[in-house]
Amino acid sequence: MHDLHREFAPPEPLRGAIRCFWHTRRADHGPSFEIIPDGYAEIIFYFGSCYLDGKALPSPFLMGLLNQPLHLTTDGVLDVIGIRCYPWTVFDLLGLPPDKDGLRVFEHPVAVLQPALQACVAEGRIEDAVALLADYFSGAQPTAVDPTLFKAGAAMLEARGVMPVSEVAAAAHATVRTLERKFKQSSGHTVKDVSGLMRFEQARNRLWTEPDANLAELAQALGYTDQSHLSREFKRYSGMTPAAFARKRRP
Repeated sequence: MHDLHREFAPPEPLRGAIRCFWHTRRADHGPSFEIIPDGYAEIIFYFGSCYLDGKALPSPFLMGLLNQPLHLTTDGVLDVIGIRCYPWTVFDLLGLPPDKDGLRVFEHPVAVLQPALQACVAEGRIEDAVALLADYFSGAQPTAVDPTLFKAGAAMLEARGVMPVSEVAAAAHATVRTLERKFKQSSGHTVKDVSGLMRFEQARNRLWTEPDANLAELAQALGYTDQSHLSREFKRYSGMTPAAFARKRRP
């Protein structure tokens, strides 16, 4: 059995809150795996076994913004269906109060879909599983995003995190104070927190595909002060320097 990964665009009414739905099957990679931080929050349904510190996680659980890698384990083949959300929309989508926990166990009516999703996955009907989730979120919660957050998020995504807070606020037609308050209320994080993760994600993705990339040039392209700044931020989120990460990616 081989690993699989597929992504599915959400219906139009959900696109302001959800980046995509996705399915991954892990097989033949050993019992442990690492989740590296990025700029998204994920609602995770899984089918198989998944443990954190030796304790089984419920399905679903919420993977919020991480500030360091998270190590999970499994007993064998693991299927995962995720809903990749913008951090400023995920808590409104679920009707939950925001917090900064990287991994959050929560009780929610969406858990009622677990048996139906499991049946779809067992039969290889991944598109049907995604359709169930899309229908649920289209009807369960209002999908309108606060206009200020929508504009700010769009600007941050377009700039890939390389935009000062003052410019994000200007793009959202808001003061810095208003924007920060709305961001904190919606995500539990500051604009700078989320921008830093977005920028790290760009660096990580670049080194994943181009491990021989020049780090000084990469730092300049992504708006870091210099290569040392890139190295500090990269190690903060990944636990290793960009040079060490690139070495692991080389054949």
